[in-house]
Amino acid sequence: IKNQLSRYLDFETGKALLVNNAEWLRTLNYIDFIREIGEHFSVNRMLTAEAYKLRMETGLTFLEFNYQILQAFDFLMLFRNYGCTMQLGGDDQWGNIVAGVDLIRRKETAGAQAVTTPLLTLSDGKKMGKTLGGALWLDPEMTSPYEYYQYWVNVDDRDVEGLLARFTFLPMEQVRELGALEGDKIRDAKSVLAYEATKITHGEVAAVEAQTGARSVFGGAWDGGNHLPTVIISRHRLEIGINIVDLFVEAKLGNTKSEVRRLIQQGGASVNSNRVTDISRVVDISDLADEDILLLRAGKKRFQRVKPQ
Repeated sequence: IKNQLSRYLDFETGKALLVNNAEWLRTLNYIDFIREIGEHFSVNRMLTAEAYKLRMETGLTFLEFNYQILQAFDFLMLFRNYGCTMQLGGDDQWGNIVAGVDLIRRKETAGAQAVTTPLLTLSDGKKMGKTLGGALWLDPEMTSPYEYYQYWVNVDDRDVEGLLARFTFLPMEQVRELGALEGDKIRDAKSVLAYEATKITHGEVAAVEAQTGARSVFGGAWDGGNHLPTVIISRHRLEIGINIVDLFVEAKLGNTKSEVRRLIQQGGASVNSNRVTDISRVVDISDLADEDILLLRAGKKRFQRVKPQ
């Protein structure tokens, strides 16, 4: 976590600290805790929180019910140990943060502040970061820099200006100019967004490689293909032949075989720019293209490089 957040926060010069609440939670004595902290929480007031009201309809465990108390206690300990007087979170954390403000007032006779921001939603009304393949991760092992870059390139045209403003450090004058582009030119703005966002999260080298890989695919050239996400398979398996459906699943271009079959039947799959129409097709060594690789495509925007070894 520290490694990921160090892209955004300065931990080296003491401007930011990363602390683990296990330091104080693991040593808690349950009886002491409910007597000294639990007495300050009204069950009636807690149940007025929107999060609890929603869970009451489907079932609320005692563990979940305690979450607000524990988060409030975290705020109290951060106040005591580090002089923390402000907690920032998404709108859905408002009740928990305010509970901490109240606990600090009661236990320490001191003031603290709560700041929340609206949850990020896109023009389609969905929470940002939720894609067809799952969540958008900061960890390069979960979402590769190339996939991260592709996420930004493929955002809705209507969201470009707002995302440039929130997720890059570009001057707002430039953000507005890019956001005002229309037609095919909006692609240029998306490329800038993708590069800048990837550079912040994964570094400039990874951003350049992701950009190079993307351009090599969409430009119809193989130059730069080394920077595309790659799956390694056994050359022996390829010499024998691999069913196209199995290959796409293994390359993570489909979650299930039935999903890949539908993709092929709808004309959305290709190998080395050649559309696949037969779900029984076998891919073998003769399909290898330049640089001894296969380039698989699912839909218009998902690519995977397959390299035999």
